[in-house]
Amino acid sequence: MESPRTRNRSGLVSRARQLPETSLRTAFDALSPPRIVWGPPEGALVVAGGAAATIEAREGNRFREVASATEALFDSGDVHAGTEAARPRVFGGFSFNNGDGKYRESDGGSPWDGYPDARFLLPRVQVTITDRGAWLTVTDAGENARVEDVERRLDAEFDRLTGATSTGTRSSPPGIAERRRTTTREEWSSSIRSALDRIERNELTKVVFAQALEIDLEGQLDPASTLDRLGEAYPDCYRFCFETPDGEAAFFGATPERLVSLRGRTVETGALAGTIGRGETPAEDEWLAEQLRTDPKNAHEHELVVEAIREQLSPFSASVATGDRRIKRLATVQHLWTPITAELTDDRGVLELVEALHPTPAVGGVPPERALETIGETEPFDRGWYAAPVGWVDAAGNGEFAVALRSALSTGSRATLFAGVGVVGDSDPDEEWDEAQLKFQPVLNVLDDGDEREET
Repeated sequence: MESPRTRNRSGLVSRARQLPETSLRTAFDALSPPRIVWGPPEGALVVAGGAAATIEAREGNRFREVASATEALFDSGDVHAGTEAARPRVFGGFSFNNGDGKYRESDGGSPWDGYPDARFLLPRVQVTITDRGAWLTVTDAGENARVEDVERRLDAEFDRLTGATSTGTRSSPPGIAERRRTTTREEWSSSIRSALDRIERNELTKVVFAQALEIDLEGQLDPASTLDRLGEAYPDCYRFCFETPDGEAAFFGATPERLVSLRGRTVETGALAGTIGRGETPAEDEWLAEQLRTDPKNAHEHELVVEAIREQLSPFSASVATGDRRIKRLATVQHLWTPITAELTDDRGVLELVEALHPTPAVGGVPPERALETIGETEPFDRGWYAAPVGWVDAAGNGEFAVALRSALSTGSRATLFAGVGVVGDSDPDEEWDEAQLKFQPVLNVLDDGDEREET
């Protein structure tokens, strides 16, 4: 087991100033790798570049190790932010499992080599865009961090960003040249039937299987334009992008699922499970929504997630409250969604809750250990950061994490997309296949230029 590595962690200096109006694209193009984008459905959009400090953990108790390293990083901070939204935070994520490494790609090798079990960055330059304006934050950490250097850098970055020549015009989608599946339809059906046998033998109650779709692009992927399109099509989702340190790869997506947010002692989360498509007319759309509401299979799958989240939060909470189950409509699918809130009995950090909740039955299964074992035996690829927690933590231990769904890992002109479905006792292999294809659509739609290509 490796201990967490925190580079430049002693002494933190951060300064901020207000920016004129700017955009995701302008900021992204002006910043240096590794770049990060974090855009929740409500609240500030953050575009960041460079690393004042890096926290990594490989295997071991990664959640607690990252929490401890983050606390140490912020312990001696000299921070003048001007507004809470512009305060420095660490951004990053975890892999779905500790020590993920299996992948059967057409050309061999794993696309996740640049994404360890846990990595969080304290951005050197952070642009925060809110409804009330934009802010620029510059941070340094380490023995050589000095106020005068940070203030000088803040002025230089301000001049560079305000003088940026980006027109804000989005590039065209790169187009898709070829698609390759890592799981054939026959292999998929066999896996589903095997899982159903385990459920019938009471070894499992639910398991979530994922597919990976490898695509070759006609041109280079433009992350900023891609994230802009995702934001337009999926305004109720969390947009995210995490580059590798060299900027050669990017993990990005627009996920509808919040894992957890913590502010003080107030916890907000929710159960998102149960899926159906969208209708071509309002009447058909409502009919499909009613089918989703009344379908026993989807209701059972959803309730497993609700009960698991309640159970996982109960040891920390004075109370856990569930709202009314409702329909969450997205551009290509509709989900069952139940909001869940809790009040903690003691002061805790958000990463403690992330550790308790991940993986929920919405991405793993029930019982968790047996489900993860089944996933590992079945899926012919490494999930990496797919379906894992991504988000941020601040100096107080508050933060927000989403589940990295509707996502892709891109390297130049190649990308690997991921989509998963929940398998319960009355699942049908063909229906689960069709549902997975629906879940590929958000990312496919923003990459495709509309021309039909062959699939292999």
